[in-house]
Amino acid sequence: MERVMDGRDVATAIVWQADHAANNGSPCTARVVRAQLALLDSDTETGRALANWPGIPLEDALPLRLAGGFHHLVLSGTDTRLAPVYRGELTDQGAVDALILDLTRQYDATLLPWLDGPPQTNEAGRSASIMAALLWLSPRMGTRFEMNELGASAGVNTMMERYHYDLGGTKVGPQDSSMQIVPEWRGPPPVPAPVEIVSIRGCDRAPVNLADPVQALRLKSYVWAEVTERLARIDAAIALAGQRAPDLVQMDAGEWVDQCLAAPLEADTTRVFYHSIVWQYLPSETRARITSAITGAGDAGQRLAWITLETNRETFRHELTVRHWPGRGEPVLLGEAHAHGAWVAWNGAA
Repeated sequence: MERVMDGRDVATAIVWQADHAANNGSPCTARVVRAQLALLDSDTETGRALANWPGIPLEDALPLRLAGGFHHLVLSGTDTRLAPVYRGELTDQGAVDALILDLTRQYDATLLPWLDGPPQTNEAGRSASIMAALLWLSPRMGTRFEMNELGASAGVNTMMERYHYDLGGTKVGPQDSSMQIVPEWRGPPPVPAPVEIVSIRGCDRAPVNLADPVQALRLKSYVWAEVTERLARIDAAIALAGQRAPDLVQMDAGEWVDQCLAAPLEADTTRVFYHSIVWQYLPSETRARITSAITGAGDAGQRLAWITLETNRETFRHELTVRHWPGRGEPVLLGEAHAHGAWVAWNGAA
């Protein structure tokens, strides 16, 4: 059956996501994603739900939702037949297609609910970009920061003050941390500056509890299987959360921003809102509400910064931007980063 390939077509999204994974060092995951094409004309409920997706498949991260379900089959021990694919031992795409189709027929009822929500790709590596932005802000706004993360998921990046960073030779954070964040740094290193995180918390509509083994395993399932350093970072985050849980609240992001802005702010402290690979999942009305609230508070004189590591929907590059008040509040592009924190391309926007 020949398919029309357009911007809203599910097959387009699957092919793009597979190519994206392959081009970012994950050819094994790419084969699993590409094999979802074999489901679009299948006799499975999961395949029919894919083929008739009502939203925008790529923006909804549709292929990655189901990829998490397949990885979970292996991690949970439910069915390990995909293990040779994830190890790079089975590379024939036709064989992977047949295996994915067989697994979907057998576990149709198990896989179908994985389409119900976006992937929880809570990645500690993204905090390198957030910390670099704080280094940039420090000489402009002062050294003290109240951190508020939108869409915090499991709170992995709501523990960023406990991590140690090597940002192109600029080192920040406790050296003995079990979480060592060392991305490939492209461009000049950020200028060293004092950064004091006086408080840090986050919100999510459906926060993940890292202390719950079931929820933690689901989070790991969204990690691309061959990227072992990401799996190690999830394990390190789980251990740190066991020592002291991240401060998370279950709340709509728009309501939470309003609540944060209404709270007292310590003297000589900048209130920071930050988020990474979250904006595309928020409803348009929520995005508008947050934008209006933050810019309005900044224009009214509140001491604020807004750090975002989000996808440019035209280029699909992940751009690190910051806005701050006092100041004009205009977005400043500090650089770009790998979606999972493997590298940061820093321009510093002097």
